[in-house]
Amino acid sequence: MTANTADKTIVMFGADWCGDCRRSKALLDAEGIEYDYVDTEAVEDAADRARAISGRTNIPVIVFPDGSHLVEPSNAELRAKLALN
Repeated sequence: MTANTADKTIVMFGADWCGDCRRSKALLDAEGIEYDYVDTEAVEDAADRARAISGRTNIPVIVFPDGSHLVEPSNAELRAKLALN
């Protein structure tokens, strides 16, 4: 990922065992929304990075191109942020 695409890409920090992560991934996938998935179990510093962004240990942490983020969003919250009504 280059610096030019980094600010235009949604980044989701999550783990395969996390039900909320699977649900959020499924919504993004179903809507055809591109995102970078960072596995907090497989990437050494990913959990620390997610915690630094959100101030919490909960996942998923979804970071948007505008710099905002959501933690454990419901489908309704995620749809609202993405303007998918």
